[in-house]
Amino acid sequence: MFLCVDVGNTNTVFAVFENSQLVAQWRTVTVAYRTADQYFVWLQQLMRHKSIIVEDIKGGIISSVVPQTIYNLRQLFQIYFGSEPYVVGSKNCPIGIDVFLDTPSEVGADRLVNAVAGYKQYGPDLIIVDFGTATTFDVVGENGSYHGGVIAPGINLSVKALQDAAARLPTIEIDIPPSVIAKNTVHAMQSGIYWGYISLIEGICARIQSEWNKPMKVIATGGLCTLFAKGTSYIEITDQNLTIMGLSYIYEKQDPM
Repeated sequence: MFLCVDVGNTNTVFAVFENSQLVAQWRTVTVAYRTADQYFVWLQQLMRHKSIIVEDIKGGIISSVVPQTIYNLRQLFQIYFGSEPYVVGSKNCPIGIDVFLDTPSEVGADRLVNAVAGYKQYGPDLIIVDFGTATTFDVVGENGSYHGGVIAPGINLSVKALQDAAARLPTIEIDIPPSVIAKNTVHAMQSGIYWGYISLIEGICARIQSEWNKPMKVIATGGLCTLFAKGTSYIEITDQNLTIMGLSYIYEKQDPM
């Protein structure tokens, strides 16, 4: 068995694999300086609930867009799992794809991991839309090559900014409103967020496809991908496990340390 850890700006996902099969996964709030001991106390209880034996975890891999978390996660593997983890973006963890950016080191680890998983599962000529803290659009070409993309404000960030800037606006749930033309404030805010982001998705995907100049598939991932896929035919596939599966593919390609 091995453990994959995907650290995002908002949430961190831990997933256990056995023979390439996803056995279990858990999500927690990202805390930059959570200690190895704190991680392990939490993980041990969840593993026990799934009948996973800690000693069966023989290695793992970390992808993090929050650099402060990496030291303590390394400690988690070293102290409690008796192994040195691979870390996406470090010299000990080549990912096996070309990155066609002005400065390749600038791209977030999660976006490269998504490119690896997207290519392996769906082939080349992809737009991967990731609904995370930011909403990102990433272009994947031949052999999984990463060609850059677009970063837009995340949906929850946009809702928070709207509420913080306008004292009289209520807290809302992100959902599909009954109609575009709203009859009350809550539905008006939901319409602006939902249909505004649908228009963002369709507009950016159309412009990317025009520049790419050949047919592309649009794959969506992230917590809100299913909700937003309901509002547009541009999104062909939703895959909430894309990043975690990408980490498992990268781990399995590494030489044992």
